[in-house]
Amino acid sequence: LPGAERVRSSLQLYRYLLRCCRRLPEERLRQHYRHAVRQSFKVHADEDDPERIQQIIKRAIEDADWVMNK
Repeated sequence: LPGAERVRSSLQLYRYLLRCCRRLPEERLRQHYRHAVRQSFKVHADEDDPERIQQIIKRAIEDADWVMNK
């Protein structure tokens, strides 16, 4: 997806994922994934290991690609 290569921080990831949600075709799906993004952000908010953060970012982008291409 466009813009994924620029995601370097958790805040950039959060914004990127919310923008992806706007591109989903149905309002029900947009609401579901927006809620999931917000919940995941809250769950991982206290993560301070840079390597783990990069793993989370990589996985989240892969998951977003999968959802958007489905």
